[in-house]
Amino acid sequence: MPCSSKCVYRVVETSSVTDDSLTRMLNAEAAEGWIFDGFHFAMREGSHRPAMAFALFHKEVREDPEQQR
Repeated sequence: MPCSSKCVYRVVETSSVTDDSLTRMLNAEAAEGWIFDGFHFAMREGSHRPAMAFALFHKEVREDPEQQR
């Protein structure tokens, strides 16, 4: 989802691609205010399971009116 103002982005990489580890990662980042955008998976040749996962997050940056003076 695009931001309505300025955004910062975060990519979190993990080689532990299980439902439990991905859930923990999502919950930890959400607790810090990051909004989940999606996963990208890197596959290993000859395997049906991903070797790595990259989770993408964003956070809106609100400009402080005090800084604009």
